[in-house]
Amino acid sequence: MSKISLEPMTKKLCHEFFREFVNDDIIFADLSNFKEYEYNEEKVNAYFEKTQRDDRKVFLIMLEGHPIGEIQLKGIDWGNKECTLSIHMQNDNFKGKGYGTIAEKLAVEYAFDELEMKKINADVVHKNERSQHVLEKVGFRFVREDEMFKYYVIEK
Repeated sequence: MSKISLEPMTKKLCHEFFREFVNDDIIFADLSNFKEYEYNEEKVNAYFEKTQRDDRKVFLIMLEGHPIGEIQLKGIDWGNKECTLSIHMQNDNFKGKGYGTIAEKLAVEYAFDELEMKKINADVVHKNERSQHVLEKVGFRFVREDEMFKYYVIEK
């Protein structure tokens, strides 16, 4: 398998990622919120600025020097040493090939070893069985569900 790495998001890489991004309806619990994605430079700039916060670490999943996904550790609670993981692959060309699994393992390792987190949460819409499978493969355990999401946790 090709080498996967995580790189901190830069504005340049953010644009490179979103130029080829395709929205996936499987991540929407309510399909009325789904819209086809169209690249817009100003919106990507605004998104990048929104991610530059103390309670969030944003990485691009890199394959051979090109971004193929985005992974975040967000809602970082420094006092309780807890955060939430989220991941989006760029498009279908990079799904189902193990890249997300590797990226999630790297993000979990970073959260535990570098950020000294003790607990990482994740939530997934019910129909996104692929994401649920990846979380479980990485070591997350299912903890509960509601009408919209299934919730997972991994603890150090």
